[in-house]
Amino acid sequence: MFLTKISLQRKIKTKWFLAANILLALIIVCGINIDTIITTFGGDFNKQRDVYIVDKTNVSFESLKTGINESSKALNTSTHKSSFKIQESDKSEKELKKLVDEDNALVLIADFNENKELSVKVISKDYLSTVDSQLITNTINQTKTSIALATSGISSEKLEQIYKSAEIEYEYTKDDVKAGEEGTEMIMQTVFPVVILPFFMLTLFLVQMIGAEVNDEKTTRGMEIIISNVSPKTHFFSKVLAGNLFVLIQGTLLFLFSIIGLVVRNLIGGNSIVGGVGSEVTSTIKDILNSNIGADLVYIIPLTLILMLITFIAYSLLAGILASMTTNIEDFQQLQTPIVIISLVGYYLAMLANVFGGSIFIKVVGFIPFISAILAPSLLVLGEFGIIEMLIAIVIAFITVLLLIKYGLKIYKVGILNYSSKDLWKKMFKALKD
Repeated sequence: MFLTKISLQRKIKTKWFLAANILLALIIVCGINIDTIITTFGGDFNKQRDVYIVDKTNVSFESLKTGINESSKALNTSTHKSSFKIQESDKSEKELKKLVDEDNALVLIADFNENKELSVKVISKDYLSTVDSQLITNTINQTKTSIALATSGISSEKLEQIYKSAEIEYEYTKDDVKAGEEGTEMIMQTVFPVVILPFFMLTLFLVQMIGAEVNDEKTTRGMEIIISNVSPKTHFFSKVLAGNLFVLIQGTLLFLFSIIGLVVRNLIGGNSIVGGVGSEVTSTIKDILNSNIGADLVYIIPLTLILMLITFIAYSLLAGILASMTTNIEDFQQLQTPIVIISLVGYYLAMLANVFGGSIFIKVVGFIPFISAILAPSLLVLGEFGIIEMLIAIVIAFITVLLLIKYGLKIYKVGILNYSSKDLWKKMFKALKD
């Protein structure tokens, strides 16, 4: 406990820890309130872009207005408000271009060409964004079609039948899949990678902390003093315990910074907290709780936390073993690279888990220690894993921890007092053999 306390103090009671967390707090709080910050310095997320429509056809204004507004509302589901302010205009093209330059307005001039087909001239100050360009293009094409049908002599009843949405009924043969919950899988595919991102970051913090501290004690020859008073086993476990306590403290601080950011947003943002990201998160949570996934969270969350905790211990054990084999921080950084790659593979596979749906490959990888903590929960949410598979992943991770303790401790005993890289690997294998 004394060594654990000293290790934590060396990391927490330092200027870099204070400076790093102040910076993290600022980044998180500012990130949550980014819209308010941008608005303060001249931006306006709620300002609607003026759209002036010159209707020389006398029949296309209402269709264009409705099409643009409805499409815009669909894209801005958090506010349910069109990002365009549309009005009909009879001003000259020269006057309208002045409004375009001054207010970044958008002008649509609708007319018939020589074939009596709708032709629209779009005037803007700069290139339209991909989304806006697609929105305007689709609306114009839909208006062209509606005008063509309306002037073709087709009765209003027929036109109503043409524009009426088709009735679509979904039926699934899988027992646990219910119609009306198609969006649940998409929601979890979007949310879950964000949830496991802190685990990925804390894993890197953990590995770096243990490696840097062991190398520091070896470089300053402090290791000799420590090992002359305590056993290598005690020293080894103190590093593992200190490292895991550190990441838990850091994880708690990140969570508190997020809470502070939300509180600040609520205090200075007024009603904006109910819009934007806040509304989307609230809507997503409601959708999850109202779906099958909401009930499944009762066992998904505990199993995920258990697996992550065991994997934290496995990473810390591996980091301590690898650090004991090196003689300086540069060597450890080279040995640390495979750990980072393994973590990245797990993270990206979790993000793309739905692409591999039903694949034996993704299920097998979900059992691999160090990767399973990130990937297995995603597979559990997507239905690729059941509770049994999740428990198997936990057992495999636990067995990995026991193997690292049993064989890694032998390597650690040899490595921590070895200051030469010569024949180091031979000594490691000899320690394992003995």
